[in-house]
Amino acid sequence: MNQAEVTKLMSQLRVAIRPRHRNLKNSDGPEGRLNKLRKTVTALVKHERIELNYQRADEARGYAERLISDAIRHGDCHKPTMEMADYWLLEKQLVHKLFKVLVPRFEEYKVSATRMYKAPKEYPGWYRKRAVLELRGNPYPSLLPNQTNNRNLLHNVLMDEAKKDYRREKYAELAAQIGSEGAATSEQPKPAQPQA
Repeated sequence: MNQAEVTKLMSQLRVAIRPRHRNLKNSDGPEGRLNKLRKTVTALVKHERIELNYQRADEARGYAERLISDAIRHGDCHKPTMEMADYWLLEKQLVHKLFKVLVPRFEEYKVSATRMYKAPKEYPGWYRKRAVLELRGNPYPSLLPNQTNNRNLLHNVLMDEAKKDYRREKYAELAAQIGSEGAATSEQPKPAQPQA
């Protein structure tokens, strides 16, 4: 089996999973940690945008990406994919949402299905790193401000013209002031220069 065939056997994630230690302790041990991650992935598929601790969001993002990429790759007729969806999604109606809503949405995507932003810290109080984890194409307004150029909107055109008129008036006043100062200095007699 050559390298090209091996890559077809594994689903490829479109997000970097960094191998670093995450401090996700749980009093119930590894099983409790997995249950919390399952709840997080279920909430992400259900609500499509959630805010949580940064470490948990970073961990859950990889599992959600893997779930969506396998659902896109194999479909709902593939038994291991259905078992994985059944394990990670605690609410069983979300399995239908995964295959009927999310898979068609992300089928043609060339980028990752999830996005993660650092959330602003709460002030005053104790600071914990927070993050917003969301699925792309969700129905909520964007978290990032719209930076597109809106110069052609009516109020922006009117403001630009008002600025030009104001500057034109100020330049005319300055020119008149400089002209009157120049005339006043030319009328004053020049001091006599000593002759050598």
